[in-house]
Amino acid sequence: MPKLELGPAGFLPPSAASLGIFQPDKGSNMELVEGEHIPTEKAIEKAAHELLTRRNPTLFPGPMIVWGWNEETRHKAKLMLDLAKEIPGSNIIPMPDYRPIYPKIDPEAVINPCHPNLTIQHNKIHVCALIGVHCHFANITLKMIRANTNCYTQAWCAYDGHEDALLSLRDLDSEKLLLITAAIKKAKKSLTPWALTPEGKEELEEIRYNKERLKAQTKENATLFMGELHQGLDENQE
Repeated sequence: MPKLELGPAGFLPPSAASLGIFQPDKGSNMELVEGEHIPTEKAIEKAAHELLTRRNPTLFPGPMIVWGWNEETRHKAKLMLDLAKEIPGSNIIPMPDYRPIYPKIDPEAVINPCHPNLTIQHNKIHVCALIGVHCHFANITLKMIRANTNCYTQAWCAYDGHEDALLSLRDLDSEKLLLITAAIKKAKKSLTPWALTPEGKEELEEIRYNKERLKAQTKENATLFMGELHQGLDENQE
């Protein structure tokens, strides 16, 4: 199969499926990594390595995790939080629903499938993992991220997985989440996570400072994302 390349791929990139990239069969103990089928254990090691070594690692939990609609979901959400604690400098930005957020979005608070690149670029995210996002919206999100950013995307999917992710783990359950967490703990023993490098420490301190500064702002003096469009609509509203 052809190799899926890291973005930005440009305007209207072809879908991975149209390139001949397809998911491994269910029960094969294989996962999809950059267009290739590799054993699940190796794919999980790769997922851990990328989350630890790339800039601003971020988890994007979707509605199937955020809203805790049954006991299994609540348990999986707890495991996700435990996993995030093992990644130094990690961030969690939810995708609470799929409605377009116009004319403004707070890119530090949410990610939206209609313009995910805004959140990725604003937060300088170079690696992310989608979890609990319905498949059709995950497909849209992943393709847009690949088109406009250089973010290394991971899709942790409870079903068949996603060809447009750089790394796709299928049939995600609590056991597989625990395996990812264990792989992260193991990898940390043999490498220096991005957040603990001089560059990472400096950037995270700058992020912390900016967030503290913005806490003092009020709605009246805050700078809204896409503020000009927002004001234009306000002036012309009926």
